[in-house]
Amino acid sequence: MVKSRDKGQYFSRAVAKALEALEVLQAGNGPMALNEVAQRLQLSKTSTFRLLRTLESSGCLTAGEWGRYSLAPGVNSVVSTQTVARLLRAGIPLMQQLSRQLRETTSLAALFDNRIEVIAVVESPQPIRMSNIVGHILPPNASSLGKVITAFQNEDRREKLLRSYGVYRFTGHTITDRTELDHEFARVREQKFATDLEESVSDGHCFGVPIFAPAGEVGSAISVSLPKARVGDNDHQKAILAALRATADQIAADLRGV
Repeated sequence: MVKSRDKGQYFSRAVAKALEALEVLQAGNGPMALNEVAQRLQLSKTSTFRLLRTLESSGCLTAGEWGRYSLAPGVNSVVSTQTVARLLRAGIPLMQQLSRQLRETTSLAALFDNRIEVIAVVESPQPIRMSNIVGHILPPNASSLGKVITAFQNEDRREKLLRSYGVYRFTGHTITDRTELDHEFARVREQKFATDLEESVSDGHCFGVPIFAPAGEVGSAISVSLPKARVGDNDHQKAILAALRATADQIAADLRGV
């Protein structure tokens, strides 16, 4: 979480289009020409060319003969890419509703191979608020989104996430002791939500809940972030969690096509 006084709310359309491009190329029967990709994405040829060249330079795509594009060898997160694209489509409208309801910042995060990353943010309309950044990699021991996704992984995956990011102390409230952290993950699994009570940034509170897949696995989560001064009493916190859970359940239902 990052403190912010700026107005407005944002969502990275460039990230969404990049994910959509990968999904289009994965679904295609072999390499695709620029014109075909542009038509599928409903973008101009110029915009599509810039997008594809960016993905190529990052190692996600290869350009073959006659300028035809395909996924690069070794790109093994195709399922994650498709899932994230669907998450963005299902999640953004519901996040906007939740942010209007609570007047606080909402964030959506997804699990990748060795990291948990913010994929969408809807900012609070209030001038003083907690903020987040699309593309931010979350600490698995400190942020509510990082903790709630990490907690529901198997032991090997939890260890991989902790080793990849590291267990750092951000404030005096950050949990760094491994035994205490294991207890925290157990608590999160039992209560089905995680908190960040000034653990990643001073004066900031954050509540995160998992988005359960049909088999009960967790690869994404949604959170509400707000300044400590606006957290209020237990009833207000319960209302925040109830609204979060309802939103997470609706996202899960939309992903199932219910």
